[in-house]
Amino acid sequence: MQSKIGIGYDIHRLVPGRPLILGGIEIPYNKGLLGHSDGDVLIHALCDALLGALALGDIGEHFPDTDLKYKGIASSQLLKTVKELLDSKGYEINNLDVVVIAQTPALTPFKNKMKQALCALMHIREDALNIKAKTNEGLGAIGENEAIACYAAVSLVKERG
Repeated sequence: MQSKIGIGYDIHRLVPGRPLILGGIEIPYNKGLLGHSDGDVLIHALCDALLGALALGDIGEHFPDTDLKYKGIASSQLLKTVKELLDSKGYEINNLDVVVIAQTPALTPFKNKMKQALCALMHIREDALNIKAKTNEGLGAIGENEAIACYAAVSLVKERG
């Protein structure tokens, strides 16, 4: 059995006039994440963790914000593409651990819905994904409700062949 690990990180500014999309679901809030795509920091961090584990660069290399075909794209589409790449390399997701850092809104009520959406999207068991929600205790841009960030760690496995 071969194994690989990867980590991912993303942060986006919160702005009025955009929906808040996290983990592939819309969360009711008066601001959303600014980005070339829908700004889903959770999915972006997952993509970076998966690409990192495969030693294939980062999300910006695969889906550059200078390419208009990605303008406004649902980040779930980007994750589908990364998952297809993972599958083509013969790796499976052993587990994913995610930390979303947002002062507001409170994310705990949405964690299960995000988990279900992401597991269905990646075709993985629900016990292979953990999502944690933390505040920044009022510190910095996140603590002042100017941004949301996310860290993701992944473990991949592959049968030797």
